[in-house]
Amino acid sequence: MTALTTRRRVVITGLGTVNPIGLNVPEYWRGLLAGVCGIAPLTLFDTSSYKVRFGGEVKNFRPDPVIEPRAVRRLDRFSQFALVATAEAIRDSGLDLSTEDPFRCGCILGSGIGGIAEFEEGHETLRTKGPSRLSPFVIPKMIANSAAGNISIRYHLKGPNTTVSTACSSAAHAIGDAMRQIAYGFADIMVTGGTEAAITPMGLSGFIACRALSERNDDPTRASRPFDRDRDGFVLSEGAGILVIEDYERAKARGARIYAEICGCGNTADAYHITAPHEDGIGAAEAMRAAIREAGWNLTEVQYLNAHGTSTPLGDAAETKAIRTVFGDHARRLMISSTKSMIGHLLGASGGVEAIACSLSLTHGVIHPTINLENQDIDSGCDLDYVPNVAREVRVKKVLSNSFGFGGHNCSLALAAV
Repeated sequence: MTALTTRRRVVITGLGTVNPIGLNVPEYWRGLLAGVCGIAPLTLFDTSSYKVRFGGEVKNFRPDPVIEPRAVRRLDRFSQFALVATAEAIRDSGLDLSTEDPFRCGCILGSGIGGIAEFEEGHETLRTKGPSRLSPFVIPKMIANSAAGNISIRYHLKGPNTTVSTACSSAAHAIGDAMRQIAYGFADIMVTGGTEAAITPMGLSGFIACRALSERNDDPTRASRPFDRDRDGFVLSEGAGILVIEDYERAKARGARIYAEICGCGNTADAYHITAPHEDGIGAAEAMRAAIREAGWNLTEVQYLNAHGTSTPLGDAAETKAIRTVFGDHARRLMISSTKSMIGHLLGASGGVEAIACSLSLTHGVIHPTINLENQDIDSGCDLDYVPNVAREVRVKKVLSNSFGFGGHNCSLALAAV
């Protein structure tokens, strides 16, 4: 394969998800517009001794319509999410991948943690029963690239296949990487996005130890409250958000439904702290600028921004500073909302489910709200238009989607209507 000297346009033609408010894209979209909250007391394991006892579980999840029972036992929950969401995205795209050149089709996914449940179960077996009792599937289920590998096997995708692990920006980085594979001629069709299933004893207790989580056990549906004065941390959630993307000319020729065009991706590092964002949002600001530059837009053309918006005191304030730094006076004309207010924080899958939200806003002319925004935190500078509590019907053409992760990783995606 040889890189192109001229860049091709890349569009989104298929969407798939499982997340705390939807087992498919139509459910998810209806929930977003209605302001449905998917956060509740946890049921996956006994949390009675934990300081935090709630999160965003994927409820009533059944992999068996897509994955045969024997195969389910060989897949960690994060891979199951990815395969189910991928099946929906491919079906939605209208593609018959069996008729495509497999070396021109690939998969790049993001996952911040990978198969942590399998790691924990394997360690318990090792500790209590000894090394001879470990399953041969421990490593294949646990490794972070397992989801992308299993998708490539199931759909015979023999083109670019990698996994990105940049904490909470993993899926956004994966989408940017996949976009460039098509843009510069290394592939024609890519499956991309992210998946995560870190609601486990180790995952939950680890984030509690980091003091990153909300502790609103008495009122979990109001725990995720980005940009609100009373926010006290993010809510740990799980799920997957998968996109099928392809060359625009190819998609147009086959009469595909196009949700949006991926026009740019900005990647930066804070180089500051392993968990805290830079208080002035310097790295986040440059990621947004870079995405807009690659897209070839003027700053004032951006109408909507899907914020990282985790509901942490430091993060929301730093992101707002970054937005003001980039957009100046135009920041007050931007509409901004946080998907995490309803579904919590899906870690490495967040950028995928949020790119889906942006794509649907561009398609349907509706911006979903930031729920639980009751007392806007003016004192810490969160004084912009965060589309509080009620969806807003407005036709937008150019949007940004932000994802920032532990380690100082920043990614911003630029999406446009076609």
